[in-house]
Amino acid sequence: MIHFPAVRQGPLRAISSRLGFAVALVVVIVIVIYADRDGYRDVNEDGLSLLDAFYYAVVTLSTTGYGDITPVSESARLVNVLVITPARVLFLIILVGTTLEVLTDQYRNNLRLQRWRKRVKNHVIVCGYGTKGRAAVGTLLENGLEKGQVVVVETNPGALRQATSDGLVTIEGSATRSGVLKEARVEDARAVIIATDSDDASVLVTLTVRQLTSGKVSIIAAAREAENAPLLRQSGAHHVIVSSATAGRLLGLSTTAPPLIEVVEDLLTPGQGMALAMRSARRDEVGSSPRELTELVIAIFRRGKVLSLADPEGHTIQTGDMVVYVRDDRPESIPAMP
Repeated sequence: MIHFPAVRQGPLRAISSRLGFAVALVVVIVIVIYADRDGYRDVNEDGLSLLDAFYYAVVTLSTTGYGDITPVSESARLVNVLVITPARVLFLIILVGTTLEVLTDQYRNNLRLQRWRKRVKNHVIVCGYGTKGRAAVGTLLENGLEKGQVVVVETNPGALRQATSDGLVTIEGSATRSGVLKEARVEDARAVIIATDSDDASVLVTLTVRQLTSGKVSIIAAAREAENAPLLRQSGAHHVIVSSATAGRLLGLSTTAPPLIEVVEDLLTPGQGMALAMRSARRDEVGSSPRELTELVIAIFRRGKVLSLADPEGHTIQTGDMVVYVRDDRPESIPAMP
């Protein structure tokens, strides 16, 4: 099931509010009738009780009108003309408005679903919206990707609500099922980020994505244990991030070289000062050394391989290279983008 970000009050909340107005309206009419109960006559001619007042209010506002209780005094008839009749119209408007609200929301959701299916392309699918998934989405948005280009696949209701409230399109279901991934239009996606809670699930999702896309869509998977990284790569993942090993290295750095961990945290935390960025090498930069560029270049990405500046092949920029550099990420600064 596909869920879109909420743009207005939900149908259930609308029904609840309208039901509350309807009940309040009935109570007001009951008070008015009971206050003037001597002006009404029922078939038994024994006067109106509070229950009779409720009965008359309900059958009158719902336009049923059995006629077994009738206003006989001038004041009672005047109240029926000036209060109860307008209240009857308002009561019907509330009931009809609720029905129209539900039908309108259903139509709007169907229309949004059709439009989304037609235009969604080159998007990023995030399987799992836990800590890793939320951080991945946050990084995507910080780097310029629009929320409409991110689709979250999740089974946890709480995570689904969180993703929807964050303005993301979500699909309820397991990413290990091909039908769910087809709903996310995995064939037209740019990349699939697998951030599930277990390595077993990550392997199954990777296999399913590879089967549906024939390896044409980039697959980035997170592994909790380093020993499962080769299995994920064999399953079809193009990039594997080992969370436990990465965390362990950071813990080691914080012990042996505390300043380095602060630098790494700065690079990984948005808006703190420094951030890693990548851009295509410009034509006027071809043939020059990466160290001569105005940005602080730390590596070159060439034909699927990362080249260190210490590597002889990385001493000169070539056509088609991607330049990896450190940019100023402070809020008041303008990133050095190509």
